[in-house]
Amino acid sequence: MNLEISRAGFMTSVQDSGRKGLRRYGVSVGGALDQHAFRTANLLVGNEDSAAGFEITFGGLQLQFGDERVIAWGGGAFEGKIGSTSLPAGHAALVEAGDELIIDRPRIGCRAWLAISGGMDVPLVLGSRSTDLRAAFGGYEGRPLRDGDKIMLGRNSARSKVLIAKLRDEKIARWKPPHDWANPAQTEPTLRFVRGVDWKRFSGPSIEQFTGELFSVSSESDRMGIRLDGPQLKRSDESDLISEAVAPGTVQVPPGGKPILLLGDCQTIGGYPKIAHVITVDLPIAAQLRTGDHFRFREVSYGEAHQFLIERERNFQEFACGLEALLS
Repeated sequence: MNLEISRAGFMTSVQDSGRKGLRRYGVSVGGALDQHAFRTANLLVGNEDSAAGFEITFGGLQLQFGDERVIAWGGGAFEGKIGSTSLPAGHAALVEAGDELIIDRPRIGCRAWLAISGGMDVPLVLGSRSTDLRAAFGGYEGRPLRDGDKIMLGRNSARSKVLIAKLRDEKIARWKPPHDWANPAQTEPTLRFVRGVDWKRFSGPSIEQFTGELFSVSSESDRMGIRLDGPQLKRSDESDLISEAVAPGTVQVPPGGKPILLLGDCQTIGGYPKIAHVITVDLPIAAQLRTGDHFRFREVSYGEAHQFLIERERNFQEFACGLEALLS
């Protein structure tokens, strides 16, 4: 049941749905930076939502399977291939012992998520199999994958076995989720946000710049957060702040005025003013931003943000029901 990594690529790590309920102890949530694409990929291969898979950054991944599995991936505009056969994002596919999967560099975006039936059989650490790259624990030996690594996979579930039987003839499924679930990367996207607790600490001109001008992604960006280049945001209230809770999506503004958009591996508290918070349904778009990309911010209300999340969950459940009916 081994999976062998022939080529690990720029950065590939084991991730799942993250470490929940531990932020009060200073433990980051972590997990896949696009939980929606990751959850969808797991659904397509017959796994539970929380099954561990791979997060692939800038491609270059090549791996070989030791037995029969169902696989699916989603994310940026990568090219996936099983041998010489193209595997589009969002399509489940059957692989057999000896088959090789390649995920090449993306044209747009920077990350992809790969689910494999059975999931990665790596140890649970604090309730999760995710790799915490900064603290060097979890996942596979607490680090990104390297060429030659061998990873054990879990057992195919009953649902995965049904999928395997369905795919024996056509190999790659015809069914797929909506395009933006499997390919959320966009050229010059807009990230929707709600106002942060320190919104009123910023001057009127800075608010206008934040909502009206383009920002670009700095090279100083990683899974913890994205540093932004663009207008320098100035505070009208320079009083000292007490460190408070932050979360993925929080937009902080350090003294230099260049915002930082926090992602999944972010710290649990911070002392910089919080001008905004990118809404949950747009975090998958943020996860695809790479150095030099441009984007804008647009304000929405808390009610709208909540409704977008409800609609996405409703659509996901409808898709899951349709897939279940297809397999029955």
